[in-house]
Amino acid sequence: MDTEDSRRRERLRQRWLKLLPDHECEPILEAYSQPARGYHNLEHLEEVLAWVDEVPLAAAEKDRLSLALFYHDAIYDGKRGDNEQASADWCRRDLGERAEVELILDTRHSVEPASELGRWMVDIDLSVLGAERSRFDRYEKGVRQEYSWVPWFLFRRKRKQILLQFLERPNLYFTEFFRKRLEASARANLHRAVAAL
Repeated sequence: MDTEDSRRRERLRQRWLKLLPDHECEPILEAYSQPARGYHNLEHLEEVLAWVDEVPLAAAEKDRLSLALFYHDAIYDGKRGDNEQASADWCRRDLGERAEVELILDTRHSVEPASELGRWMVDIDLSVLGAERSRFDRYEKGVRQEYSWVPWFLFRRKRKQILLQFLERPNLYFTEFFRKRLEASARANLHRAVAAL
């Protein structure tokens, strides 16, 4: 693990201790540290948690989002189709009634979240779409790394389909907070990514 990842891991550990000092977080951080993770890694986890600090929500709601985000990509393997469910199951095993299962499952991005907090969860998870150009490009490279076992022609076709589905939405983000901050840059990034495929 490089120095930056070590520092990032320590910052995440300290953040976790403020949430759940009576629970171990090392297995979760270890999962995000796996070398095969090009995007769903410690950097992604720290970035989404940083957004929690910015959103205009009550402290209790921010804590719920933070817990869900710690677990939301705890299981990530491009070869399986149940990553979110497996991550939610891990959360349930660790936290029982405190588990934020629905918020984690909202990050499947298959349907609009049923709750307002779920909409915040999804917007935070998709914040990278509106990131500055260099970060977005690293995100795209990271996703390709995670699916390096897929032949390029197949990856290209499927990735283009996914990106176009995002662009077809009337709004990429559910909350006004994220629409104001990231909608325009996200659309520009997605158009650029589609054109590059």
